[in-house]
Amino acid sequence: MRRAGRPSSPVKEVPLGRARVAASILDADLGNLAHAVRRAEREGADRIHLDVMDGHFVPNLTFGARTVKALRKRTRLPLDVHLMISEPGRYIDQFLDAGCDTVTIHVEIEEPIEPTLRAIRAAGRAAGLSLRPATPLSALEPYRALLDIVMVMTVEPGFGGQSFLAEVARDKVLAARDLLSHKLHGAEVHVDGGVNRETAEQIGGLAADVLVVGSALWAPGRNMGREIRLIRALADEGYQYSLNDGVPPIPRDKVVTFATLPRHLARTLQAEVERTGIPVMLFRSGGLEVDLPDEVRDWDVLLPGPSEAAALERFGARRDALVEEAAAWRLAGMPEVPYVPPPVPPRPDELVP
Repeated sequence: MRRAGRPSSPVKEVPLGRARVAASILDADLGNLAHAVRRAEREGADRIHLDVMDGHFVPNLTFGARTVKALRKRTRLPLDVHLMISEPGRYIDQFLDAGCDTVTIHVEIEEPIEPTLRAIRAAGRAAGLSLRPATPLSALEPYRALLDIVMVMTVEPGFGGQSFLAEVARDKVLAARDLLSHKLHGAEVHVDGGVNRETAEQIGGLAADVLVVGSALWAPGRNMGREIRLIRALADEGYQYSLNDGVPPIPRDKVVTFATLPRHLARTLQAEVERTGIPVMLFRSGGLEVDLPDEVRDWDVLLPGPSEAAALERFGARRDALVEEAAAWRLAGMPEVPYVPPPVPPRPDELVP
C-alpha cells in the first residue's frame, strides 16, 4: 500500500546506538499537534507515538485516523500508532490508509485479534500487541508468530504523567525479548509509561528496543533534544552493563559485509536471507572499474550489523558453499549463467521464521 509522500524538512543527524525514542504527543499541545510533531522531529526523536483512545477501552478520548492522516503530511518520521480502543478491527483499514508505519492493539480486547494482526502485516506494516500491567505475558503466546512488536505498559493506559511500575518492567520486558527471539530481524520490545531519565537505564538494561517518552519531553522549559539524547544514551548504557558484558551495543544503523559474490550468486543469497526478514543490500565491490560488466564483477552482500550473528547461524554454511561455487565458476572461465533478477522483498506476512 503506497503512502503519501513525506515532506523534506531537515532532520538532525545524530549518532544512533541500540535504543530508540518514540515521542508520545499525548502531553503535547493538542491544539497544535503539527508543531509538536515537527518539533519532536527537529529535536531528534526516532519516531512519533500516537495514542488513540476511544473513551471505552480506556477512560480517555483522544483522536482518530483523520488526525493520523493529517500528521502524516507533517513529518518524515515513522508514525507508531497505539490503538487503545475496544474494536480495532472495525477501524484498522482507516488507520492503515492514514499512513501509520506500525500499529499496536491490546491483547485484552474482546474481539478476535488474529484477523487484525494479519491485516496490518498484509499492508506491509509492523503489527504489535500491548498488554496492561496486570496482564501476563503468556497472553501473547497464541499470536507469537504474527508479532513484530510487544508493547509492555508500565503504567495503567489512558493518561500520561503516571509513575513507572518497575516490577512490571522487570517481570515482562526481558521475557518479551525472548518471546520475539524467533524473528531474526526487526522485532521490537516497546516500553510505554513513566519513561524518563530516571528509568531509562533500567529499561535499556532489560533489552527494550523502543522507549516511548511522553511527559518528560513536553515539560515547560525542558530541552527536548537533550532529553532525547540523554534517555537514549542511558538506555544503551543500561544494556551495555546489564546484558552485554560491558561492550557497547551494536548500533542499529551499522551495516556489515556478509559475503562477496558474483551477481547471480549474490542475488540468490539475497533472496534466501530476505525471506527470513533480514534486509539485504547489494553494492558493486572493489573500485570503479566502469568497463567491467556487472554480471562478472563481485558484489558485496550487506546486512544490518545487529542481524549478523543470526544470519551467520542460519546462513553461514550456505554462504560458504556459494563462495566455493563462485571460485569454481571463475576457475572455469566464467561461463554464461542464467540471469537472476533482483528479488522482491517479501511482505511481513510472507516471511519464513
